[in-house]
Amino acid sequence: MSLKEALKLADKIVFEKTGEHLDDLQEAVLQGTVQRQTYKQIAKQFDCSESSVRKVGSELWQILSEYLGEDVNKTNFRSAMERLQNSNVLNFAHNVSGSFNICGEGRHPPDISNSHNDETANSKPTQTLHQDLSEMPELGDFYSRTPQLQTLTTWILQQNCRLITLTGISGIGKTSLAVKLVQQIKDEFEYAVWYTLDEFPTIDKFQSNLTQLFSQSENPDSSPTNQKRLPLIKYLQNHRCLIVLDDIHNLFCSGELAGKYKPDYEEYRSLFKQIEKLSHQSCFLLVGWEPPKEVPQLTSENTPIRTLQLTGLDTAAAREILRDKRLTEIDNCETLIHRYQANPFWLKSVATLIQELGIGATELLIDDTILLPEDLKDVLQQQYDRTSELEKQVMSLLATENQPVNFGKLLQNGQISSSDLLNALQSLSRRCLIEKEASLYTLSPVLKQYIKGL
Repeated sequence: MSLKEALKLADKIVFEKTGEHLDDLQEAVLQGTVQRQTYKQIAKQFDCSESSVRKVGSELWQILSEYLGEDVNKTNFRSAMERLQNSNVLNFAHNVSGSFNICGEGRHPPDISNSHNDETANSKPTQTLHQDLSEMPELGDFYSRTPQLQTLTTWILQQNCRLITLTGISGIGKTSLAVKLVQQIKDEFEYAVWYTLDEFPTIDKFQSNLTQLFSQSENPDSSPTNQKRLPLIKYLQNHRCLIVLDDIHNLFCSGELAGKYKPDYEEYRSLFKQIEKLSHQSCFLLVGWEPPKEVPQLTSENTPIRTLQLTGLDTAAAREILRDKRLTEIDNCETLIHRYQANPFWLKSVATLIQELGIGATELLIDDTILLPEDLKDVLQQQYDRTSELEKQVMSLLATENQPVNFGKLLQNGQISSSDLLNALQSLSRRCLIEKEASLYTLSPVLKQYIKGL
């Protein structure tokens, strides 16, 4: 859909709802939205305050949402207009062509006397949606991840990224964030699918399940044996699909550097490259402890792939966990949050232990005690077991350091070649097991305590 077509549709809706056409600022907001500009950029170009632009935008989204009977906002405005156009609800080409002009072109009210046109114009556009979310976990407790949700939504709906990896250490909330995201944007796609990769380990089984879903929805009256199935990429080109693959790390070897495929799963590499390189309108979201090797940690906006490495909650959200465990009376509870990296699972685990045993939490904070409940040790053990011997050596070195150290000191203190050390640091970083500040490396207090106890 062109910019002019989107503005024309919006102008028609605003006129029918308010009796007035788009003014110059409203037009600027919609044009900037289509061109993926921020409110700040729109305000600068229009020479007005950002708050004014936000207010106008909010009013427009409310008008459009009421008219369409769905939530319309800055991220899905263009796709909502495209769905409206495709549904032929307004029948512009035949019914209102020339009856009004867009924004500042000698506007005249459209002819809305035709009662049949009124009826169809006010009906909600329909779209056939096919969703297989039976494997998607229930959301449960969700603590605010607004910036990350906005980032992922922008990448998927505005920038049309084809391959996104969502990574992070155990318990950080990757799956919960992905579930929340799917709940919010699934209706923007013809197909929304969630698969957990321990259920579909082989590429053949995975692709067979997907293509069967596509072919059955396209030809519901055909028997499965008579259906001619296309290559998976063809379905992704013909339909707009959101496909989530959870526990992506199950494709990769334990005891090796991050992202090395198991022998039977090498074909996933070709699939992911195909998804990245070939033009299509779908998105794969890969969720797990580590990304595939071919997906870099740092990506350019000029490429259709992205990586989001999830870190801890903000302090306000982390406080909610302690509030749920009735531990908000702890003096300086930010210390406890910081010590456990604002990791939702880690905080819940230690808070439960403190609560159940009646330990003096404030006293624990004084002497820098790190508690490692059994359920926390279990999840750390799972990730630790996946690392190579080389990575284990590097983590052991870091566990002995009281302060972050640079590459040179690690090289000096260990019996590891510079090449092996670089590879180990890169792999540990991709697995979210070390932290990097400028040129310095360190382990979180929790990981230090765990490794020292091995």
